[in-house]
Amino acid sequence: MIALRKSNQRGHADHGWLNTYHTFSFASYYDPAHLGFRSVRVMNEDRVAPGQGFGTHPHKDMEIVSYVLEGALEHQDSLGNGAVLRPGEFQRITAGTGITHSEFNPSKAQSAHFYQIWLLPQLDGLAPSYEQKRFDESELRNALRIVASPDGENGALTIHQDVRIHLSKLDAGKSVERGQSPGRHAWLQVLRGTVALNGHAMDTSDGAGISQESRLVIDASTDAEIMLFDLA
Repeated sequence: MIALRKSNQRGHADHGWLNTYHTFSFASYYDPAHLGFRSVRVMNEDRVAPGQGFGTHPHKDMEIVSYVLEGALEHQDSLGNGAVLRPGEFQRITAGTGITHSEFNPSKAQSAHFYQIWLLPQLDGLAPSYEQKRFDESELRNALRIVASPDGENGALTIHQDVRIHLSKLDAGKSVERGQSPGRHAWLQVLRGTVALNGHAMDTSDGAGISQESRLVIDASTDAEIMLFDLA
């Protein structure tokens, strides 16, 4: 079963400094039919205006993954971490018992375009922690490269939940395939381009919840970038 979540069905808010789209209920957007999918609670696509950002704010008991598509995002947190994320870089925050952080677009000219993803952790009360990684372009090209997993396999980010996140950059006409174990679920988010998921057409910013499918075939009709979640 494949349930498409088209980009134009998402919640939307334009605050001037922040243009944001919510795949699932978030902030003032509430839809009881879209509260999340399995352990994925938030899938926000954000664009932050030059010189603007999120002031210092708290999080608790959440796994937060950010991925930058364009521009830059400057991060500072209460653990003492300070870094700038650039296109192709991931950040993982385990909020655990509590963390405060800020995110700021340091550019004076270019907006910052990124995804922020929240996952419910397997356990509450974890020690807060931070990771930042970039993965080699050659490992992403026309292949599913694991970028987050419970044990940080193959240099992936470590996520405190039974979820494995894969990233792929597909050339037009190429495809990737993945088997689905019984009882597992998946979420596909199209970051750029146009693909077909088991024959279902998906465009930029579309998502899809996947259950009871034994195999996933993702065909790119244009150059595309996708993020695929394997979920309990």
